[in-house]
Amino acid sequence: MTIPDVFIGSTDDGHTFVVLNRRIRAADQLLTEAGFLAREHLGRTVYLLPPGTAQDAHERAETVMDGLLAHTYDLVDLSWTTRWSPDTPVPAADPDLGFQFADGTVTATAGTDAARSILEQHHFALAADGSSYRPPPGLDQNGLLRAVTAAETHAYTHGLSVRFDLGIPTPADIPSAPHRRSTAVASKPPAPAARRHTR
Repeated sequence: MTIPDVFIGSTDDGHTFVVLNRRIRAADQLLTEAGFLAREHLGRTVYLLPPGTAQDAHERAETVMDGLLAHTYDLVDLSWTTRWSPDTPVPAADPDLGFQFADGTVTATAGTDAARSILEQHHFALAADGSSYRPPPGLDQNGLLRAVTAAETHAYTHGLSVRFDLGIPTPADIPSAPHRRSTAVASKPPAPAARRHTR
């Protein structure tokens, strides 16, 4: 698996977090100036933004992303706390499209016909329970991430709300740092970055 340089996510209790999987110059200053608190956790620094308003989290994360993109495009954003826009000012508790990550796989749920259509267009298949969708079989973790971000981007273009559940209840549950591949392998082009969209 290719580990992204930057991962942005949310805990179930509303913290926004940023983890850096490689050293990026000026990242610490950029994150702390945006209000993220640096904390040592399982051998690496995790940057946390405590729960607050969706607009504030969105604006702070946008500032951070803009700054980090000057150093890397290998950035993945699966946060739900920062999905704010004037049209949908509060992150949807009951979104049109939801993605739940658990045990190395993804389950998707659709609350509307439009969301179901998007999942099917991206080759998600209705699961045996008849109410959730599974990604195409045989995907590794990079493939799963690409399938999710492609469907999320498609949903955004149709004005649908999306929420990610990473299965991380609190900041104490953020996993330890993954091991990066060797330098020779890591020099391959990174997976496409997942960007948060501003309306």
